[in-house]
Amino acid sequence: MTSWISSLVSVGVVSLVSLVGLLTLSLNEARTRRLAALLVSFAVGALLGDAFIHLIPQTFQQATVTLWSSLSILGGMLLFFVVEKLLRHEHGLLHRYHHPEARTRPELAAVNVLGDAIHNFIDGVLIAGSYLVSPALGLATTVAVLFHEIPQELGDFGILIHSGLSVRQAILLNLASASVAVLGALAALLLGTISGSVVTTVLIPVTAGGFVYIAAADLIPELQHDRSGRGLFVQVGLISLGMGVMGLLTILE
Repeated sequence: MTSWISSLVSVGVVSLVSLVGLLTLSLNEARTRRLAALLVSFAVGALLGDAFIHLIPQTFQQATVTLWSSLSILGGMLLFFVVEKLLRHEHGLLHRYHHPEARTRPELAAVNVLGDAIHNFIDGVLIAGSYLVSPALGLATTVAVLFHEIPQELGDFGILIHSGLSVRQAILLNLASASVAVLGALAALLLGTISGSVVTTVLIPVTAGGFVYIAAADLIPELQHDRSGRGLFVQVGLISLGMGVMGLLTILE
């Protein structure tokens, strides 16, 4: 019973990191949009860093068949492509909100929330699974995930604002996505080792592929609209910062 309480409390604390957007409530809309544009560059580095530094190495480290891992990562990219394509289809859920000339990108918000929800589910599984082993390991995993989530949620908030959502909508959607971690924790506590195998062989590589897709197909093209030398310098710096933060987090793992 102690592992259940510790797991759910830890997951709840980690989920609250998604409220980082509250820090922008004191800013006017114009400043928030400018900050979001900067966070998109940071998000590119954070997503790619998370995929290539954390998720993909973990996938191959746990894999018995590397071909399956590679196909799962590619399958994740294809899955997110299909999801976004269906959302933007003329009969899709978000087609009536999408206009090529408009600044709003509802499909970008949707695929980002999907990827983040899967990622948060995995975090919940990892935290609860660690507490099932020992309280010390559970606490260490919680700290690692907590520091990991701060840059991730900053980038996610910037993406949601950039896609056209209001600050309030972005905060609530981020919180809803973060709350999926509770489902991951419950799955780990109820299913034990079964959920762990599903996470390592399916969810982690699919999430990695999804993060690469979001960064490369959706975010990087957005950054290309700024063709100034200053924009290039700022974007490269923030992308590098996002990757660097994800690299430094390996110390906690």
